Amino acid sequence: MKGILLPVEDHAIMDAVMETALLLARKFDSFIEGVALGPNIAEMVAADFSLSGVILDSHTRRDFLEASKRRFTNFMESHSIHPQRGEMPGLSYDWKGETLMSDNGVGEYARVFDLVVVGRPGPEAQQPRRSTFEAVLFESGRPVLLAVEKPPATLGETIVIAWNGQTDTARTLAFALPLLLRARDVIVITIPGLRQPGPPEADIIRSLRRHGVKARAHCLSEAQAAPGHAVLTAAAELGADLLIKGGYTQSRLRQLIFGGATSEILAETTLPVFMAH
Repeated sequence: MKGILLPVEDHAIMDAVMETALLLARKFDSFIEGVALGPNIAEMVAADFSLSGVILDSHTRRDFLEASKRRFTNFMESHSIHPQRGEMPGLSYDWKGETLMSDNGVGEYARVFDLVVVGRPGPEAQQPRRSTFEAVLFESGRPVLLAVEKPPATLGETIVIAWNGQTDTARTLAFALPLLLRARDVIVITIPGLRQPGPPEADIIRSLRRHGVKARAHCLSEAQAAPGHAVLTAAAELGADLLIKGGYTQSRLRQLIFGGATSEILAETTLPVFMAH
């Protein structure tokens, strides 16, 4: 995981997102590239057409860009992270571009990175937007590390895998293998209501152990709550500092109407989540 993309936007947990990205980067001596994430113009104009002139004004967009760049570079410098020199490997950072990037633009650009770090979306103002998370998850073909309001002291020491036997989780585990190999404890959990047709947890544990991952099983006999909530409860009880889960086994529309584990985890998680689709 040598290349990390970090979209920067003015929201309440941006510092926590950067802290989480840095925790990961220190594990792998990674390069972090910051980009300025612009406001969702279409949504804002639809809400209040009178704002369109302000949002599209070049000076306003330049202010957004400069504020994001300043916040990113100040954070890196305050943590003694040096700018990248040429293409030399090692823990370093750089800034991309002189224009704001849309959600879809970030999703497309992320295809040349190993991972993208974004904040857990919330419904209120000054919280990360769900559209950003979904654009990265579905457009990049890369995994997403979802940061939360309070970064953990460690990242990837004790990892819980929510195994459901499905392709999205299998793909997520393939992306997560570098993290799994470095973990002290990897716990594969299965939860009634989350399990889908596919290989059982014993098979994925054998597969992980062939790679040298210290994996073990933990099965809940009965789900005492909705599947997503049960996953988070189990992860907390097991002392996890990272949850690995496939993103949207059900369609987004179905989850929007009926709910689902991914939506529940997005709404409730207090620990970072590593996801891919």
